[in-house]
Parts: sequence; structure tokens; C-alpha cells
Amino acid sequence: MTAQTMEELVSLCKRRGFLFQSNDIYGGIKGLYDYGPMGVEFKNNLKQAWWKSMVYERDDTEGLDASILSSPVVLKHSGHEDTFTDPLVDCRACKSRWRADQLLENNKCPNCKSEDLTEPRPFNLMFKTAIGPVDDGSSFAYLRPETCQQIFTNFKNILDSTSRTVPFGIAQMGKAFRNEITPRNFIFRVREFEQMELEFFVKPGTDDEWHEYWINKRIEWWVNQGIKKENLKKIEVEKNELAHYSKRTVDINYVFPHGEEELEGVANRTDFDLGSHTKNQNDFKITSEVMKNFSSTTKLAVQDLEEKKWYIPYVIEPSAGVDRGVLALLNEAYREENVDKDNKRILLSLKPHLSPIKAAVIPLKKNNDDLVNLSKEIKSNLQTLGLGRVVLENSGNIGKNYRRHDEIGTPICLTVDFESLEDKSVTVRDRDTMKQERVSIENLSEYYKKYFN
Repeated sequence: MTAQTMEELVSLCKRRGFLFQSNDIYGGIKGLYDYGPMGVEFKNNLKQAWWKSMVYERDDTEGLDASILSSPVVLKHSGHEDTFTDPLVDCRACKSRWRADQLLENNKCPNCKSEDLTEPRPFNLMFKTAIGPVDDGSSFAYLRPETCQQIFTNFKNILDSTSRTVPFGIAQMGKAFRNEITPRNFIFRVREFEQMELEFFVKPGTDDEWHEYWINKRIEWWVNQGIKKENLKKIEVEKNELAHYSKRTVDINYVFPHGEEELEGVANRTDFDLGSHTKNQNDFKITSEVMKNFSSTTKLAVQDLEEKKWYIPYVIEPSAGVDRGVLALLNEAYREENVDKDNKRILLSLKPHLSPIKAAVIPLKKNNDDLVNLSKEIKSNLQTLGLGRVVLENSGNIGKNYRRHDEIGTPICLTVDFESLEDKSVTVRDRDTMKQERVSIENLSEYYKKYFN
């Protein structure tokens, strides 16, 4: 059973330290959220799982961490300055602003129900910031609206420094920024977010095959993170709704608490991006309708060693939002269960590799030095194994500790009791089944490693 409403997830996230409204003590800023102690661990675990699958487990991918500030020249040539817009309308009655394509109720203002709306006009979603000591408008940069453009502008740098050959990919995770008109649905649509993007460069003519490969690969990855396959749907984006760079895009949708929407997109960007940024475009047969007369000084092309010809690679792009991934996995893992007729519990049945805390060590009595010292020793030994965060819960209330760790998704709790001082063993409780077993402290490290690996 997933969460029934978004309010259930929002409540859990605040209560247990996953997510907070940013600048909350001053009333908050819409569309901005801060990850708390549990949230930052969970998010980092998700990112590490993505990086491991994209870079460490493959032999055809390199990583990148590029600047957040983007030159306006780059985003002019990529098409973002001209096309990265949403249709904006104003309500003349209450002065609120809305995306025109989201006014589902007969073109009425969602706030006051007035029909006195302005005509839609394009609104550029990119944030600007001044560069240098004088803000006179002559020197500025954009906060990047997506992470991929720096991958394209670094294409030759990576090619030259790694001696990669097509097909190969460049992976990047990082912040992106979009000045959303109406941020909504918790962390689903926000103004500051993180992306996990791969740009996979292929030879023209092989792009359709690689596109299908990555669609299936990405669905498989999300299933491995804990989302049921039947809850993921492949949606073909209609041609009239494709981005300006796309030949074909397939969205991987998930049924969030607010409805079915995109979790990840897999696009065939053709040669648009490298073609847009390359020098001497006329030397190549570029299939996309890119802008001409760019000022790039670099030829972003590779040589076909058999045909002795230069060509611009096509790009397949799987692009996922970290925040949307967090929201989907929280929703998928959310459970409410009756422990007995008088008690129920909430738990997050997360995959162990994603859990914010891997194990909690709990001394049965908080003011007993022998129990506490043994618990600290066990916690320290497990922490050195490097599988994630291990915590010491020294509150003395075993029942409340179990419930707290159920709610934050901790897979196992280890209770150190008075018997542990005699038989050198602890009680290990499983989160999902609530079953308990005694494990000797001597064998605890091997048990722990086997559990997570």
C-alpha cells in the first residue's frame, strides 16, 4: 500500500526530518525545500546508486561535475533563450499568475474563480545573475536550467583526455534552476532541484536501437530501486509536444499521490546539441535545424576510422529528477499496518541500500554504563564497514525507538540487553517482518555485510 494522499508524505517528511519548507521560520518560499538529516542521507544514497549504475558498473561512461553558472552564449546557441518558456497569464481580479496550460477549470483563475484573465504570453524560466562588481546588465550569466549543456561543451575535453570512442556516455548529477510560475505538488515541481543525466553519444543510424536500449535500462533501474514495474508506464511524447531538440522522447511515468506524471524522460536529441556548439557547421551534414554562424571555436565531431570521415554523434539522453525520484520512492515504500487490534505502525519499506540509516544500536537501559559502552563499541565496529550511517539510540524506550526507525526506513535494529553482557549476543529486529533473532557479537559484522550485500 502506497500513501493515499500527498499530505501523509508531507507529514511524515517533516515529522521525521526528511524535508522542510525552505526559510520556514520566515514563512517559507514557495517551490524551495531543504533536505533534513534523514532526507540528505536518502537523497545521497539514491544519487550514489545512480552513479554506481551509470559509471562504476559500465565500461563506456565517464563522469563530470560542471559549473552551475552558464554563459548566455551557450544557452543562446542551445535554443534555451528563445524556447525555454511557459505560457503565463495574469488574473486581473486577484493579481495572481498562472501557467495558461494548467487552467483546467474553463479558463478560470484557480485562486478567485475570475474569468478576467490576460492573454497568454511567453515567460522565460531561466534565472539571471550578474557577474562582476557592477550590475549594469552588460555582464551576466544564467543559473543552468538543466545539467546537460556543460556536458556538450566539454565533449571534446573529455574525448581528448580519456581517448573514448563512440558509443560512450558522459554522466552528471547536479543542481538546476527553473523559475516556475506555479511550483506545486510538494517536491515534484520546484524552482531549485537536482538532476541525474546521462548523455550517450552514438553513431547516426544506430540511435533508434540505443534509444530503446536506454528506455528499457532505465525502467529496470527504477524497479531495482523498489518501484513496482506495474507502477511505471512508458508514454510516447506526441510530435507536437516534443522539445525543440528531440526526434523522439519517451517519458517514464509514475503514479504519484497527486496523479500520474513524468519520473524520467529518455530523449533522442539527434545531433542538435553538438551541431549547435560546433565550429564550421557547413563541413557536416547536420540533420537538426540548428542555428548558424555560432562563435564556437571547437569542432565537436569524431572521425569514423573505417570511412575516414568526420561526423557529429547523435545523443540519447536519460534524464531523471532526484527530487521526483525521492518522492516516488517515499510513496512506493510507505506502509500503514495494524500491529494488533489497538495499535498500528507506519513504516518505509525502503530497499536497504537506500535507507537513510542502515542500523540502529539500542541499549535497553540508557543509564547503564555497561550496556551503553557495549552499544557504542558495536556501533563503531559496524560504522567502519562503510555501508552507510549507523546510529546509537540511547533513549531507553525500546518501543518508541522501534516505531521511529520503522518510519524512517531503518532495515534492522540491534538491541543490547543485560543478557548481551553474559552471552555476547544481541537481538536483531527486522523492519518489515518485525521478527527477532539473536546474533553473536563475534559474527555480527559478517551478518551485517551479508544483509546489505
